[in-house]
Amino acid sequence: MTLLDVKDLRVAFSGKDVVRGVDFSIAAGEKLALVGESGSGKTVTALSLLRLATNAHCSGTALFARTGGTVDLLAMPEQRLRAIRGQEIAMIFQEPMTALNPLFTVGEQIAEVLQLKQGLSKAQCGPAAAALLASTGIAEPERRAGSFPHQLSGGQRQRAMIAMALACKPKLLLADEPTTALDVTVRAQILDLLSGLQREYGMAVLMITHDLNLVRKFADRVAVMESGRIVEQGSVIEVFAKPQHAYTRKLIDSKPVRNVIEVRPESEVATGAALPMQANALSVTYPVSKPGIRGWFSKGAFVAVHKASFAIAAGHTLGVIGESGSGKSTLALAVLGLQAFSGDLRVSGRHWHEGTAADKGLRRNVQVVFQDPFSSLSPRMTVEEIVGEGLRVHETVMDGPGRQQRVLQALAEVGLDDTQFTHLLSRYPHEFSGGQRQRIAIARALIVQPQLLVLDEPTSALDVTIQKQVLELLQRLQRERGLSYLLITHDVDVIRAMAHDVVVMKDGEIVEAGGVGQVLDLPAHPYTRKLVAAGASPVDLTM
Repeated sequence: MTLLDVKDLRVAFSGKDVVRGVDFSIAAGEKLALVGESGSGKTVTALSLLRLATNAHCSGTALFARTGGTVDLLAMPEQRLRAIRGQEIAMIFQEPMTALNPLFTVGEQIAEVLQLKQGLSKAQCGPAAAALLASTGIAEPERRAGSFPHQLSGGQRQRAMIAMALACKPKLLLADEPTTALDVTVRAQILDLLSGLQREYGMAVLMITHDLNLVRKFADRVAVMESGRIVEQGSVIEVFAKPQHAYTRKLIDSKPVRNVIEVRPESEVATGAALPMQANALSVTYPVSKPGIRGWFSKGAFVAVHKASFAIAAGHTLGVIGESGSGKSTLALAVLGLQAFSGDLRVSGRHWHEGTAADKGLRRNVQVVFQDPFSSLSPRMTVEEIVGEGLRVHETVMDGPGRQQRVLQALAEVGLDDTQFTHLLSRYPHEFSGGQRQRIAIARALIVQPQLLVLDEPTSALDVTIQKQVLELLQRLQRERGLSYLLITHDVDVIRAMAHDVVVMKDGEIVEAGGVGQVLDLPAHPYTRKLVAAGASPVDLTM
């Protein structure tokens, strides 16, 4: 039985169409994935079904089968549509930290839904909210119900949002990128949770995503969206095995490809001569308050990184994988000289924290590219100011024209020039796409000619096709410049494409290390096997 039948859906903002004549249907209990790159219209399509797209003009029909008969969601009066929102059609948003109210506990927010939609009393809401949290697998649900969003991990926040969405056992769940911001193992847990709850409640799911591995593991059917139109749809097996549209083939072919220099200079590693980075028994601790009266007189210590040892050869990449809280980011801060540490850490044979002048030279050798290019680039600075900032610090004698020429060279090296963008240097970050902003961030790091780049999840915020382009750029720069990379990521495919060596971190310790093939293909530690299994692609449906 068809639960939702959408015909000729069109959505426009200020007269500009962003969804152009979309047709699709979802059967009761079916899982449909809506796939496409950022800007393709996926999220707007889902929001328009509940008329949550602000200032949007919607047309077409969206026939929804209710118990009392079929209704058109796009033509219903607002008051009647409110009865459907949350009750019969619920939505899970992409980022739970921004979707949850920081001023109320998660239990209070779930209780609000139960009061408004189910008519439960306040006394009934507490146990019901805890039971919903328990159904999503949260440990100690009664205690967690009293926690605020910031007191929960990313996976726990996502589970709380799922509990809120399922409070009324809806017929249709709209899931907008529900696993994008999560670690690979937590992502697998959330996917299994959604599949189990979907079967238990018999609800249909519209999954919005750009993650093709997720589609393969979760969905029954897939609809591919490009520039506001659905260009192909069918069963997951059919579409992945025999894609008909060029855009679908482009998405499927966007898996990262390994293209790095494999020869390892063993003599250089053996002697330790002029290695871009070498660490021995590196540890980082944070002071923490002791419980009770003891905390008045002394502080305890939390060990974030415990005696980590590794080396990065010239022109090689060391991949670091592990879940949130494993110590990856703290390790990166120490490598960048931004976090106090104990043990031996050398950059090109020199130690951090030997004085301001010495550290300034090391900062030129070690640069960083952050996860989210939009938040890491100042919105108040032009491209010329952003990319040229390092020159103003490290080459103070360079004049304005010389600095501008170097900025243009750095931008050209990452594939940006005036032929693509008029007045390129005077533009601001918001005028570029996500992939273009990441190229600007890479140019900013490269302009001071470093030996080592710390890459902190450099592609996790990007679509699959843009991810492939950025990885190919980083591979080319490594081959041409002999750059070394410290690559922090949870994406096993990215590690396979980029890394020569891998270290696996858990609870601040390196539990396994070695060559990329050895660690990923023959993992020795149970935790490594868990990470690899969670991040592995399903059987290739195109074979």
